[in-house]
Amino acid sequence: MADGLLGPAEIRELAARLGVAPTKKLGQNFLHDPNTIRRIVAAAALRPDDVALEVGPGLGSLTLGLAGAVAHVHAVEIDPVLAAALPGTVPAAHLTVHPADALRVTGDRFDPPPTVLVANLPYNVAVPVVLHLLAELPTLRGGLVMVQKEVADRLTAGPGSKVYGVPSVKLAWYAEARSAGKVPPAVFWPVPNVDSGLVAFTRREPPTGAGRAEVFAVVDAAFAQRRKTLRAALAGWAGSAAAAERVLLKAGVNPQARGESLTVGEFAAIAAAARTPEHGGKLTPSGAQPEEAEA
Repeated sequence: MADGLLGPAEIRELAARLGVAPTKKLGQNFLHDPNTIRRIVAAAALRPDDVALEVGPGLGSLTLGLAGAVAHVHAVEIDPVLAAALPGTVPAAHLTVHPADALRVTGDRFDPPPTVLVANLPYNVAVPVVLHLLAELPTLRGGLVMVQKEVADRLTAGPGSKVYGVPSVKLAWYAEARSAGKVPPAVFWPVPNVDSGLVAFTRREPPTGAGRAEVFAVVDAAFAQRRKTLRAALAGWAGSAAAAERVLLKAGVNPQARGESLTVGEFAAIAAAARTPEHGGKLTPSGAQPEEAEA
């Protein structure tokens, strides 16, 4: 064990003692490289008074690194066996373990309130988890998450990029995001067949003029038919192609443009332009959960 951090031998020994085997269902790939843990903690630019929120701590390798760098750690773990074992691995007084699904946690369960999100996120739920927590926890000033490299590229993409899409725009609503580097598969057990990427983000004020649900409804509609012009892609959302064109022109957006060329501010302008007496379009489709959409 290097400076209190778990290496490959400690990870396998701990898993064997707990009778735990990584499962694809929970997206479990346990981090076992102390150098990578130190790199993540350093890249997160943590302050001594920060309250860190970690999702999917697993066997506790990153949790150990965080516990020595911040005032408090909240660890959300869906696996009850791992959640119960974590305090034994990380015997810190300032650790609170939450046996819960991160997609269902609410802000009122965290005391003290988290200020940073630092996590090795399960690949299969990374985007909805980040968006849910940013919506639920306004106290988060930023963070650093490790996700599949392809997802990292999408989250940090800007308008005009081939991978710019729904996750890019929705994260941009909350925060400014940037790539913080690549992580090779060999630092995990089991070894995934893809690279991972680090995404750093800093909270900022969202665009004005329309609410999040209204803007996300426009984003979902615009990218549901990515190859179509906005005039055509937003026809269902606005009620007709003609109505979509009127809203777009009012927002100062070219009806022949495509969603992949717009900033989050321009999507907000479209949603704001639809808030007019003459527009009868339905802004938020019934039953939609726009925060959780990926594409």
